Amino acid sequence: MKKLLLVLVALVAWPVTAVLAADEVVTSATFGGESVPFVLTTAGTAKPRYAVILMPGSTGNLSPRMENGKVVMSMASNFLIRSRGLFADGQFVAASTSATSTPGRILAIVQELEKRYGKLAVYVIGTSRSTESTQSLAASLDGQVAGFVHTSSVTGIASFDPRRFKSRQLLVVHREDACKVTNTAASEASHRSYGTALIVMEGGKAAGDECGAYGHHGYYGVEKETVDKIKAWIVAGG
Repeated sequence: MKKLLLVLVALVAWPVTAVLAADEVVTSATFGGESVPFVLTTAGTAKPRYAVILMPGSTGNLSPRMENGKVVMSMASNFLIRSRGLFADGQFVAASTSATSTPGRILAIVQELEKRYGKLAVYVIGTSRSTESTQSLAASLDGQVAGFVHTSSVTGIASFDPRRFKSRQLLVVHREDACKVTNTAASEASHRSYGTALIVMEGGKAAGDECGAYGHHGYYGVEKETVDKIKAWIVAGG
Protein backbone atom coordinates (compact mmCIF):
# COMPACT_ATOMS: atom_id res chain seq x y z
CA MET A 1 0.00 0.00 0.00
CA LYS A 2 2.85 2.36 0.90
CA LYS A 3 4.50 1.77 -2.52
CA LEU A 4 1.18 2.42 -4.28
CA LEU A 5 0.77 5.73 -2.44
CA LEU A 6 4.28 6.80 -3.43
CA VAL A 7 3.54 6.02 -7.07
CA LEU A 8 0.30 7.99 -6.93
CA VAL A 9 2.05 10.97 -5.33
CA ALA A 10 4.68 10.91 -8.07
CA LEU A 11 2.05 10.77 -10.81
CA VAL A 12 0.12 13.66 -9.29
CA ALA A 13 3.19 15.77 -8.52
CA TRP A 14 4.64 15.68 -12.06
CA PRO A 15 1.76 17.47 -13.83
CA VAL A 16 1.50 19.96 -10.97
CA THR A 17 5.19 20.84 -11.39
CA ALA A 18 4.81 21.02 -15.16
CA VAL A 19 2.00 23.58 -15.05
CA LEU A 20 3.77 25.93 -12.63
CA ALA A 21 5.73 27.49 -15.49
CA ALA A 22 3.75 29.39 -18.13
CA ASP A 23 4.90 30.64 -21.55
CA GLU A 24 3.99 33.89 -23.28
CA VAL A 25 5.24 35.18 -26.63
CA VAL A 26 6.36 38.80 -26.20
CA THR A 27 6.71 40.94 -29.33
CA SER A 28 6.80 44.43 -27.80
CA ALA A 29 10.61 44.57 -27.42
CA THR A 30 12.12 46.40 -30.39
CA PHE A 31 15.52 47.27 -31.80
CA GLY A 32 16.16 49.29 -34.95
CA GLY A 33 12.45 49.52 -35.59
CA GLU A 34 12.00 45.74 -35.60
CA SER A 35 10.44 43.42 -33.06
CA VAL A 36 12.75 41.25 -30.96
CA PRO A 37 10.38 38.41 -30.09
CA PHE A 38 10.99 36.16 -27.12
CA VAL A 39 9.19 33.56 -25.06
CA LEU A 40 8.70 34.73 -21.48
CA THR A 41 8.47 31.85 -19.03
CA THR A 42 7.25 32.56 -15.51
CA ALA A 43 6.16 30.57 -12.50
CA GLY A 44 3.67 32.94 -10.91
CA THR A 45 6.27 35.26 -9.44
CA ALA A 46 5.22 38.89 -9.05
CA LYS A 47 8.63 40.28 -8.09
CA PRO A 48 11.54 38.21 -9.46
CA ARG A 49 15.13 39.15 -8.66
CA TYR A 50 16.80 37.47 -11.63
CA ALA A 51 16.19 36.98 -15.34
CA VAL A 52 17.96 34.62 -17.71
CA ILE A 53 18.03 35.24 -21.44
CA LEU A 54 18.37 31.86 -23.15
CA MET A 55 19.81 31.41 -26.65
CA PRO A 56 19.78 28.04 -28.45
CA GLY A 57 22.74 26.57 -30.28
CA SER A 58 22.94 25.20 -33.84
CA THR A 59 21.34 27.72 -36.23
CA GLY A 60 20.18 29.76 -33.25
CA ASN A 61 16.85 30.63 -34.90
CA LEU A 62 14.04 30.28 -32.37
CA SER A 63 11.28 32.05 -34.33
CA PRO A 64 8.75 32.13 -31.46
CA ARG A 65 5.11 32.69 -32.43
CA MET A 66 1.51 31.88 -31.58
CA GLU A 67 -0.34 29.30 -33.64
CA ASN A 68 -3.90 28.25 -32.83
CA GLY A 69 -3.57 29.73 -29.36
CA LYS A 70 -0.35 27.86 -28.59
CA VAL A 71 3.27 28.98 -28.23
CA VAL A 72 5.29 27.52 -31.09
CA MET A 73 9.01 27.81 -31.68
CA SER A 74 11.82 26.19 -33.60
CA MET A 75 14.54 24.33 -31.72
CA ALA A 76 12.25 23.54 -28.80
CA SER A 77 14.34 20.44 -28.03
CA ASN A 78 17.53 22.47 -27.46
CA PHE A 79 18.91 22.03 -23.94
CA LEU A 80 18.31 25.62 -22.78
CA ILE A 81 14.95 25.99 -24.51
CA ARG A 82 13.48 22.73 -23.24
CA SER A 83 14.80 23.60 -19.76
CA ARG A 84 13.26 27.09 -19.64
CA GLY A 85 10.58 25.95 -17.19
CA LEU A 86 13.29 24.72 -14.82
CA PHE A 87 14.78 28.20 -14.70
CA ALA A 88 11.45 29.90 -13.88
CA ASP A 89 10.57 29.97 -10.19
CA GLY A 90 9.82 32.44 -7.41
CA GLN A 91 13.06 34.32 -8.02
CA PHE A 92 13.71 33.78 -11.75
CA VAL A 93 12.00 34.50 -15.05
CA ALA A 94 13.33 33.17 -18.35
CA ALA A 95 13.33 34.83 -21.79
CA SER A 96 14.08 32.51 -24.71
CA THR A 97 15.17 34.20 -27.92
CA SER A 98 17.12 33.62 -31.13
CA ALA A 99 20.89 33.67 -30.77
CA THR A 100 22.41 37.06 -31.48
CA SER A 101 25.69 38.93 -31.14
CA THR A 102 23.93 42.30 -31.44
CA PRO A 103 23.92 43.97 -28.02
CA GLY A 104 20.93 46.15 -28.87
CA ARG A 105 18.70 43.11 -29.28
CA ILE A 106 19.63 41.81 -25.84
CA LEU A 107 19.16 45.25 -24.26
CA ALA A 108 15.71 45.48 -25.87
CA ILE A 109 14.72 42.31 -24.00
CA VAL A 110 16.28 43.59 -20.77
CA GLN A 111 14.30 46.84 -21.05
CA GLU A 112 11.06 44.96 -21.71
CA LEU A 113 11.62 42.71 -18.69
CA GLU A 114 12.40 45.66 -16.44
CA LYS A 115 9.26 47.47 -17.59
CA ARG A 116 7.35 44.52 -16.20
CA TYR A 117 9.35 43.67 -13.11
CA GLY A 118 11.62 46.56 -12.22
CA LYS A 119 15.38 46.22 -11.84
CA LEU A 120 16.67 42.68 -12.37
CA ALA A 121 20.01 40.91 -12.32
CA VAL A 122 20.08 39.65 -15.92
CA TYR A 123 22.24 36.76 -17.11
CA VAL A 124 22.68 35.87 -20.78
CA ILE A 125 23.09 32.13 -21.36
CA GLY A 126 24.21 30.42 -24.55
CA THR A 127 24.90 26.82 -25.44
CA SER A 128 27.08 25.21 -28.11
CA ARG A 129 27.27 27.54 -31.16
CA SER A 130 25.51 30.37 -29.33
CA THR A 131 28.50 30.58 -26.99
CA GLU A 132 30.17 32.42 -29.87
CA SER A 133 27.49 35.05 -29.23
CA THR A 134 27.90 35.02 -25.46
CA GLN A 135 31.64 35.53 -25.83
CA SER A 136 31.09 38.47 -28.18
CA LEU A 137 28.39 39.99 -25.99
CA ALA A 138 30.57 39.63 -22.90
CA ALA A 139 32.71 42.46 -24.28
CA SER A 140 30.00 44.66 -25.80
CA LEU A 141 27.59 44.37 -22.86
CA ASP A 142 30.13 44.28 -20.05
CA GLY A 143 28.72 45.95 -16.98
CA GLN A 144 25.28 46.33 -18.57
CA VAL A 145 24.09 42.87 -17.53
CA ALA A 146 25.01 40.90 -14.43
CA GLY A 147 26.76 38.08 -16.23
CA PHE A 148 27.11 35.42 -18.89
CA VAL A 149 26.90 31.63 -18.81
CA HIS A 150 28.63 29.65 -21.57
CA THR A 151 27.41 26.03 -21.68
CA SER A 152 28.96 23.32 -23.90
CA SER A 153 31.17 26.04 -25.35
CA VAL A 154 32.85 25.97 -28.74
CA THR A 155 36.59 25.36 -28.54
CA GLY A 156 37.43 29.05 -28.94
CA ILE A 157 36.50 29.43 -25.28
CA ALA A 158 40.01 28.20 -24.43
CA SER A 159 41.42 31.64 -25.24
CA PHE A 160 38.49 33.62 -23.79
CA ASP A 161 39.94 35.74 -20.98
CA PRO A 162 37.17 37.38 -18.91
CA ARG A 163 39.40 38.84 -16.20
CA ARG A 164 39.00 42.35 -17.62
CA PHE A 165 35.21 42.23 -17.44
CA LYS A 166 32.91 43.53 -14.70
CA SER A 167 30.09 41.11 -15.55
CA ARG A 168 30.39 37.64 -14.02
CA GLN A 169 31.28 34.65 -16.23
CA LEU A 170 30.51 30.95 -15.85
CA LEU A 171 31.51 27.92 -17.93
CA VAL A 172 29.40 24.75 -17.87
CA VAL A 173 30.45 21.45 -19.45
CA HIS A 174 29.49 17.79 -19.42
CA ARG A 175 32.52 15.60 -18.82
CA GLU A 176 31.34 13.12 -21.46
CA ASP A 177 30.45 15.63 -24.18
CA ALA A 178 31.73 13.91 -27.34
CA CYS A 179 31.01 16.77 -29.75
CA LYS A 180 34.26 17.68 -31.51
CA VAL A 181 33.46 21.40 -31.78
CA THR A 182 32.70 21.75 -28.08
CA ASN A 183 35.56 19.85 -26.54
CA THR A 184 35.29 19.94 -22.76
CA ALA A 185 39.04 20.40 -22.52
CA ALA A 186 38.70 23.90 -24.03
CA SER A 187 36.51 25.15 -21.17
CA GLU A 188 38.76 23.45 -18.64
CA ALA A 189 41.74 25.23 -20.21
CA SER A 190 39.97 28.59 -19.81
CA HIS A 191 39.28 27.74 -16.19
CA ARG A 192 42.92 26.88 -15.53
CA SER A 193 44.37 29.84 -17.42
CA TYR A 194 42.01 32.60 -16.30
CA GLY A 195 40.24 31.29 -13.21
CA THR A 196 36.82 31.39 -14.90
CA ALA A 197 34.16 29.70 -12.76
CA LEU A 198 33.47 26.18 -14.03
CA ILE A 199 30.72 23.63 -13.45
CA VAL A 200 31.40 20.08 -14.64
CA MET A 201 28.37 17.82 -15.02
CA GLU A 202 28.35 14.02 -15.15
CA GLY A 203 25.78 11.30 -15.72
CA GLY A 204 22.53 11.39 -17.64
CA LYS A 205 21.92 9.71 -20.97
CA ALA A 206 23.13 9.98 -24.54
CA ALA A 207 20.99 9.39 -27.63
CA GLY A 208 21.41 10.31 -31.28
CA ASP A 209 23.88 12.86 -32.63
CA GLU A 210 26.83 13.45 -30.28
CA CYS A 211 26.44 17.19 -30.98
CA GLY A 212 22.66 17.04 -30.64
CA ALA A 213 20.17 18.06 -28.00
CA TYR A 214 19.82 14.57 -26.55
CA GLY A 215 23.46 13.70 -26.06
CA HIS A 216 25.67 14.52 -23.10
CA HIS A 217 26.32 17.66 -25.13
CA GLY A 218 22.74 18.68 -24.28
CA TYR A 219 22.78 17.50 -20.63
CA TYR A 220 20.14 14.92 -21.43
CA GLY A 221 18.84 13.37 -18.22
CA VAL A 222 20.62 15.88 -15.97
CA GLU A 223 18.79 19.03 -17.08
CA LYS A 224 17.44 19.85 -13.61
CA GLU A 225 20.74 19.24 -11.87
CA THR A 226 22.52 21.44 -14.41
CA VAL A 227 19.99 24.26 -14.18
CA ASP A 228 20.00 24.10 -10.38
CA LYS A 229 23.77 24.53 -10.30
CA ILE A 230 23.64 27.45 -12.73
CA LYS A 231 20.96 29.15 -10.67
CA ALA A 232 22.87 28.55 -7.43
CA TRP A 233 25.94 30.24 -8.97
CA ILE A 234 23.79 33.18 -10.10
CA VAL A 235 22.20 33.62 -6.66
CA ALA A 236 25.61 33.38 -4.97
CA GLY A 237 26.61 36.53 -6.90
CA GLY A 238 23.92 38.54 -5.12
